[in-house]
Amino acid sequence: MRLRRLAPAALLLSGALLLGGCATLSSFISGGDQAVRDVDSGEVTDGGTTDVFTLAVGDCLNDLTDAEVTEVPVVPCSEPHDSEVYFEFSLDDGEFPGATAVTDAADQGCYDAFAAFVGLAYEDSVLVFGNYVPTQESWESGNDRLVSCMIGDPEGPTTGSLAGAAR
Repeated sequence: MRLRRLAPAALLLSGALLLGGCATLSSFISGGDQAVRDVDSGEVTDGGTTDVFTLAVGDCLNDLTDAEVTEVPVVPCSEPHDSEVYFEFSLDDGEFPGATAVTDAADQGCYDAFAAFVGLAYEDSVLVFGNYVPTQESWESGNDRLVSCMIGDPEGPTTGSLAGAAR
């Protein structure tokens, strides 16, 4: 999966796009403690790493700037965190359509779900979103079509959910 992060609303309107670096995250966090989830709710109860393919709406994580990931650091949402998964969707099956087509579809899908989650249009919000998207390798070898949309505050970590934040 590859992380894509969109710029704040003012920069988005000017067409600017921010991307993470190119290093792999697995070498940085391998061997770290695995996150613990509540058996009934699936909610993260003890922070650690989790496979990017097991992220779920409502998960809170502390982002790293690496672009391609296999594991990500998650924490309970009651603790300070950089972002929250607010929406997930799958891209259509078929041959890999190319990185640009994947990221364009991911950006549009996350943008379309933003206002319903926050309670405010993206252009009027101070919050930003990013997403994890399939790479060509994960698409072809792992049948990966999942896009995970994440929301965060560019001013710094938040505590709790940003659902309905209207800011």
